[in-house]
Amino acid sequence: MHGLAFHRDAHPEHLTRPYWDESVHYVFGLDEVLALEEVVEELHRMCLDVVEHVVTTGRYHVLGIPDWVAPLIEESWRRRDPHLYGRFDLRYDGTGPAKLLEYNADTPTALVESAIVQWYWLQEVFPEDDQWNSIHERLVDRWKGIAAQRLDKGPAHFAWTHGDETGEEVMTIAYMQETAEEAGLPGIAIAMEDIGWDARRGRFVDLKEDEIRTLCKLYPWEWIVNEPFGKNIPGTPTRWIEPIWKMILSNKALLVLLWELFPGHPNLLPTYLNTPSNLTSFVQKPLLGREGASMRIVTPDGDERRTEGRYGSEGFVFQEFCPLPDFDGEHPVLGAWVVHDESAGLGIRETSGLITDDTSSFVPHRIPLSTP
Repeated sequence: MHGLAFHRDAHPEHLTRPYWDESVHYVFGLDEVLALEEVVEELHRMCLDVVEHVVTTGRYHVLGIPDWVAPLIEESWRRRDPHLYGRFDLRYDGTGPAKLLEYNADTPTALVESAIVQWYWLQEVFPEDDQWNSIHERLVDRWKGIAAQRLDKGPAHFAWTHGDETGEEVMTIAYMQETAEEAGLPGIAIAMEDIGWDARRGRFVDLKEDEIRTLCKLYPWEWIVNEPFGKNIPGTPTRWIEPIWKMILSNKALLVLLWELFPGHPNLLPTYLNTPSNLTSFVQKPLLGREGASMRIVTPDGDERRTEGRYGSEGFVFQEFCPLPDFDGEHPVLGAWVVHDESAGLGIRETSGLITDDTSSFVPHRIPLSTP
């Protein structure tokens, strides 16, 4: 399955539909894709504007970011610490404007299936067609740019956590390492739990006691700063991928700030912090939630639905309820990828419910180039 080793183990056993489902696929017109690419890049620019706004005004409290972390974010942003990639989750039905549901800016997954697996599907099933998918090539090019900015020539470390039992993170970070090595940047795989601290040198080290100079991690920043070792970050020269300034973008309060800075924007949904304000139907999301956990939906007809989870102590956002489109009982979310500052590709997840979570399936897409 071209590196998708977790597609069975990570998918709930009671579901009859597999995670990777090529029995259906989506078809996009080229003009449609070009228009969506423009939307994604505009959203990305708006998100960077939010980072500048937070750093300039000091509104870290909106995102629940600890006071001691704020200076690290500001320093990282002012240094322009390089960023790599992210995934916008969009609501799109093929007619009206795409709507931003959330932005996975720090540790986005569904990367292997988006970049590699569906591309092989296209080559095998529709070799004459195209796909909105330059993810792999853009990742390699971006790693070349990051490598050129490094003063040292040592390897980069690529970290996952043993806490992930599905294998998804291991496969994702291994693929990230592969793209870096293709760019000429050697890599070393390491678990977050195996990273050590050398107090004498004031450096993070690997199992061989070698300094970790660059660390690409699939471990959220909000977890890192709450770990005991997080207090060692100030003053260390470790380059983090993604950089710590992405804490601003990996927090759902981003949606509140976007609506505040760009009110009425056609690609945004009204979103408020810790209150539904004037919304009569909404989706209540925890600031740091994952996989659709700890959410509450109130529909226009008054129905209320909740998902289980342990998130929410950090606060919630209330986003206007905009139901996902319905295609034969399945509801797609478009995962639109950016690499550096450019649109890079698309992955689509479908679910039979109102919330895209670990029960969703990934389906491929194509762009016909030939005239019937």
